[in-house]
Amino acid sequence: MNILTINNISKSYADHKALSDVSMVIPKQSIFGLLGPNGAGKTTLIRIVNQIINSDAGSIEINGEPLNQGHVRLIGYLPEERGLYKKMKVGEHLLYFAQLKGLKKKEAITKIRHWFKKLDIPDWLDKKVEDLSKGMQQKVQFIGTVLHDPKLIILDEPFSGFDPINANIIKDEILELREKGSTIIFSTHRMESVEELCDHIALIDESHKILDGKKKDIKNAHRSQTYLVNHLGAMGALDSHYEMLETTTLEDDLLATKIRIKDDSDSNLLLKHLINQTKVVGFNELIPSINDIFIQAVKEANNG
Repeated sequence: MNILTINNISKSYADHKALSDVSMVIPKQSIFGLLGPNGAGKTTLIRIVNQIINSDAGSIEINGEPLNQGHVRLIGYLPEERGLYKKMKVGEHLLYFAQLKGLKKKEAITKIRHWFKKLDIPDWLDKKVEDLSKGMQQKVQFIGTVLHDPKLIILDEPFSGFDPINANIIKDEILELREKGSTIIFSTHRMESVEELCDHIALIDESHKILDGKKKDIKNAHRSQTYLVNHLGAMGALDSHYEMLETTTLEDDLLATKIRIKDDSDSNLLLKHLINQTKVVGFNELIPSINDIFIQAVKEANNG
């Protein structure tokens, strides 16, 4: 079942079209990557889901119900523009956030202490926000986002400001939140995080959705039947089923050659053909990365 259904959403600001008839579904208990170049419309869509702004057309459903103010407590939102009150103490700040989401004071304090212990920051309660580093402030805001156990968590550039160690800590928390039943939508420019975390992705470019689906299915759809062959010594001519793209020297007689199968020929047949040509020491399919797919899809959309 889907937790969020976005139906034909459009939004304009004066003469600028931010979203054009965008539709997508976000399955429950998934990690969904919302991708796109700067200015594509991602943040506008996130703000509409959070009811910060209204769409011009279209509709949104959460758990099959039309989006309404009551759904605010189901959502945790970490915006790209950080919003902490610098003069407040961290504990007071988080208590304020929790009460805004409907938690009673006693329950909120229990949850704050739980998260401080979980992230190993027990002595931050009485520190002022302005005394924290950018990364520490980001941790506080992450806690404020998930403190009320939201079923839908929306993270806009969640790893901004984190060093690699703390970024990995937050990644682990995101995975654990999914395992406990939450759905996470996150928008990021860090494609390695998309590769590592996402089950589904959607790509928006110039207000239009141009790609959408399971990450695995999208990667498979963009396979080009290209293989990287590591081999010792030169390779002879290939027959008409194959195209040699490029060869580079790795060291001494060790070469790396990219070969594309041009028809429905089997990769095993290619390997059998190569074994008769050279000494093969490595044979791997080159499956495109999400970053490669992102760049290709945006170029095709702009040229189309």
